[in-house]
Amino acid sequence: MSNKNIYLPYLMRIEKITDEAPGVKTFRLAFEDKAEGEAFNFRAGQFAEYSAFGEGECTFCIASPPTRRGYVECTFRRAGRVTTGLAKLEEGDTMGFRGPFGNSFPIEQWQGKNLLFVAGGIALPPMRCVIENALDMREKFKDITIIYGAKSVGDLVYKEKLKEWEARPDVNMVTTVDPGGETPDWKGKVGFTPTVLEQVAPSSDNTVAVVCGPPVMIKFSFPVLEKLGFKDTDIYTTLENRMKCGLGKCGRCNVGKMYVCKDGPVFTKAQLNGLPPEY
Repeated sequence: MSNKNIYLPYLMRIEKITDEAPGVKTFRLAFEDKAEGEAFNFRAGQFAEYSAFGEGECTFCIASPPTRRGYVECTFRRAGRVTTGLAKLEEGDTMGFRGPFGNSFPIEQWQGKNLLFVAGGIALPPMRCVIENALDMREKFKDITIIYGAKSVGDLVYKEKLKEWEARPDVNMVTTVDPGGETPDWKGKVGFTPTVLEQVAPSSDNTVAVVCGPPVMIKFSFPVLEKLGFKDTDIYTTLENRMKCGLGKCGRCNVGKMYVCKDGPVFTKAQLNGLPPEY
C-alpha cells in the first residue's frame, strides 16, 4: 500500500453495480485520488478490506485481474451487517478499500503448463481474478479448462463472463448445476461439481489445478484430483473464511501455526495437509 498508515483506507467511488444472483452484487471501484490509483498494484489471489462507513469492514478477494488497470472489482453476498451496509450503497457513492493483503497465485511458475480451474457458487470471484489474469497472458499457457458449478441456474454468478469464456476457442468451459437446479432451457451439465470434474477433467500431466468453492465442494474435489493423478503440490486453493483484520492481529483466522490472512489465502494441498483437520 502507498498509504503510510496501513489502517487508513483508500477512498473509492462506486462506478458500476452489477446484480449477479440473489443477494450477490459486484462493485466496480475507482480511486477518488487518481494518483493513488495509478500507483496501486496487486497480484491475483490477494484480498482487501472493504468498508461501508459507519458499519465496519469486511474481507473478500479482489475479483478483477491485476492486468486491467484503473479500477478494482469486488463481488459479495449480502449476509451480515457490513455487507448489508455495502448492499445499500449506490453508483456514485464513496466507500473504503484497504489492501492488498496476503499472498498470491504463483502464476509465473505456471507458464508452459495446462491450467484447470474448478469453482463452485459464490467462490468464482477469487477464481475470476486468476482466470482473467491467465487469459490476459493467454500465449504463456497451454490448455485452459474452467469447470464451474452452482446449486441452480439462478445462483450462477458472472453470467456474462461465463458466456464470454464459453465463446473463446482457446478455453474449455464447462458449467454445471446441482440436480434439480436446472431450468427447461438449461444447456449445461447437471451434476455436482466433483462428479462433473471426474467426467471432464484433462490429464494431470503438466497441469496445475486451482479449486475454490464451499468447503464441502473442496472436500470432495480433492480426492477426485488425487485419483486423476494430480500431485498435492500442483493443487491450489484459496481460503477466505474467518479472516477479519487482514494483518494477523485479531487471531480469528489462526489455524495451527498459520494465519490465513498472512500465510495465505492461497495454499497448495500439500500445505493444507499440515493443518489441523478442522480446516
